[in-house]
Amino acid sequence: MRPQPPTDVPKIDMSKPNAARMYDFHLGGAHNFEPDRVLASQVEQFAPWVKDVARINRAWLHRVLDFMLAQGVRQFLDLGSGIPTVGNVHEIVQRADPSARVVYVDNEPVAVHHSFELLKDNDDATIVWADVRDPRAVLDHAEVARLIDFSQPVGLLIVGLLLFIDDEADPAGLVKTYRAACPAGSYLAISTMSQDEADAETKAELANLLRLYESADERITARDRATIESWFAGTELVEPGLTLLDEWRPDRASTPSAARLLGYGGVGRVLG
Repeated sequence: MRPQPPTDVPKIDMSKPNAARMYDFHLGGAHNFEPDRVLASQVEQFAPWVKDVARINRAWLHRVLDFMLAQGVRQFLDLGSGIPTVGNVHEIVQRADPSARVVYVDNEPVAVHHSFELLKDNDDATIVWADVRDPRAVLDHAEVARLIDFSQPVGLLIVGLLLFIDDEADPAGLVKTYRAACPAGSYLAISTMSQDEADAETKAELANLLRLYESADERITARDRATIESWFAGTELVEPGLTLLDEWRPDRASTPSAARLLGYGGVGRVLG
């Protein structure tokens, strides 16, 4: 069955900066508008390392996917997937196995529209327009049911999403609900922002960045390491555990940048 187009996706508001489109800009993508570029450029002036954050996070995701593929995972649910750019999940996993299945989930109209155009001829990958803060809307979606067999191991990807989920939305509860839908032997990957290991200068730059993002449509919430590690409840962290992103199974030397101290990532194997 071919991918079904998302319905009721709102029109794109090009007048207000958007965090997903700004992330695309930082990665060098083309799916952004003038207000996104203006604010993203301001962010880079206050925090010149912000592009490195995006690239370090993306490189970590690639290594995570290589690991999951090596464990035999062939279906992936990517929550808060963002705007399609070079090195998408489906490109990586389907290069290794053309039959691998991917469901992206996002509620940003540009991400949804562009993802569908990219995937409309790909029977084994799709985009779902839904708010990840409503797990039932995601897990019960027809496109999720079409491609994800929850009796088999799932690669559950929550990459850079939870920094946009405030505490009132109960990020721990959301992770638990999605993880509980996945059978034993699945893998949960989480990356998010933290300032635990940043120096005073970088923390000050980060504070300026957060204030600028408040003028976009989403706020950023940095968490401490203990909070992030608690989200892996119900899983067994695989080696090397929860680490700075570029220290998780690195495949090259780290690039000196304040950005490398601003995020943690880990992968947990879902227990029975």
